[in-house]
Order: sequence, then C-alpha cells, then structure tokens
Amino acid sequence: MSGPQASPPASSPAGPPTPRAPGTVKIGTIAGSDVLVTSSWFLVAGLIAIVMAPHAEAVHPGLGPWKYVAGFAFAVVLYLSVLLHEASHAYMARHYGFPVSTITLHFLGGVTAIEAEAKKPRQEFWIAVVGPLTSIAVGLVALGLRSVVPDGLLLMVVEGLAFGNLFIGALNLVPGLPLDGGRVLKSAVWQLTGSLHRGTVVAAWGGRVTAVAVLLWPLAQQAIWGTEPDVFDFVLAFIIGFFLWNGATASLQAAKIRRRLPVLVARNLARRTLQAPEDLPLAEAVRRARASTAEPSA
Repeated sequence: MSGPQASPPASSPAGPPTPRAPGTVKIGTIAGSDVLVTSSWFLVAGLIAIVMAPHAEAVHPGLGPWKYVAGFAFAVVLYLSVLLHEASHAYMARHYGFPVSTITLHFLGGVTAIEAEAKKPRQEFWIAVVGPLTSIAVGLVALGLRSVVPDGLLLMVVEGLAFGNLFIGALNLVPGLPLDGGRVLKSAVWQLTGSLHRGTVVAAWGGRVTAVAVLLWPLAQQAIWGTEPDVFDFVLAFIIGFFLWNGATASLQAAKIRRRLPVLVARNLARRTLQAPEDLPLAEAVRRARASTAEPSA
C-alpha cells in the first residue's frame, strides 16, 4: 500500500532539516525530498527473494545460491516502481505548492509525507490519483514488453513488474482511506457537498469496510473457488486488514478533532503584560494586573 500523507510542517525552508525517523536509512533524494527505507523493507525484500528463488531456478536451472540474488534483485526493481509511484505523488504536490519532506519505502509499500493539507478538492484528487495511474502505466508498459523480451530471468522480472504494478494500481484505487482511492473518494464527496469533514468521514468508513473485506478474504476464496486458505493467507490478510483499519480509524479521529477545534486567532489570544519591579509584593502585582485587565509578569 502506498500514498501521500499530509503532515504538519516540520521546519521552515530556512530552518534545520527535518529529522529522519528512527529505523530508516536515507538512500537518496528526489526533487529535494529525502528518500528513506525502513528496516522492515529489508525483511520483505528477503521474503520476496525466498519466494522468487524457485521461479528463478525454474527459468534458469543451475543458478544455485544465485537464485536468491535474482529474487532479491526482483524485489529491488519492484520497489523502484513503488518509488516511482510515490515520486509522482511528490511531484504533483509540489506542482500545487505543497512541500514534501520525505518519501519512505516500507514493508507494505511507501508513503509520501506532504507537509500541508489540500485546500481544494481538485488538488486532493490529482495528488491522490496520480500514484495509481503511474503504477498502472508502468504495468501496461511492462505488459507490452513481454512480447519482445526473450525467455529467461529478464522475462520473469518484466512479467513480475507488469502484474505487480497492475495489482498495486488497482488496489490503491479501492475507495477507502488510507489508500489513494480513499483520497479520491474524499475529494469527490468534498466537491459534491462542500464539506471536507464529510468527505473524510465517508472515505474513512470506506477504509473500514475494505479492512473487514480483506480480513474475510481467505474465507471468501474458499467459498468462491473452493481453495483451502493456508496460514500465510490468514497472516497476510490480518496484516493488510490491520493496516487499513488503523489508517481509516486515524483519519476518522483526526477529522472529528479538527471539526471540534474552534477557529483560533492569535490576536484574540494575546494579552497585554504588566511590568512589575522585582521588589513589588505579589498581591499588589496581581491587584494592578486585574485593574488593568492584563496578565502579571515580573
């Protein structure tokens, strides 16, 4: 899963750089945004290498231990396409004038930290939808290359990129937060109702429904196709469902808090101060402050 994530500004352009999150490694920059990799990425890359190793051996017999290297190389290439997905979010956000601090690749995909909220539904829509469209475009290009790439490891990588990116693009268009499709739904409801809060709530509940559907998927596949789900199916469904439910719930809570907060104006919160000498008794300072409707200060 991947997508943009709005967050409060961490620093001004002239201030210190945004501190790197713990457990991450910086691997470069894209358009001024740090590209980070979490420690969990190395775990999933290793798992992908193990899963793909038998396929590499079948395509190119006699690889021996190098089949795991081939599997790991595929994981790197696949996540480079995820990075392209996230970079498209970042470029679109910058197009609208929003700063982007980091792009982080993690266990379930990636996230782009946009340090501002969209001000218009149109901005929310394009920042969100450009990611899945990029993944689908990469998948279609890779699909087209299948006919010209010779059999072997390269064809295995191209086919993996094709179906992997088409899956990522389609999954991220599911209309529920925190997926990109949830932000698309949020922008649509916002545009129709004029209410950002209502758009967020509808999209968050879409995310919760999606999470429940994912959790029930192993049982559904048995009912639909008659295939017996294994432990891996249940574990994967739990991880993805848990991620979706938590992300949707966080968006729902943030929307409720944002709605309850009054519009604060700094001028209304400001208070005049009363200068008092050090030897002035506290009671007298308080009396003078009350008399002048000012806050006492020494």
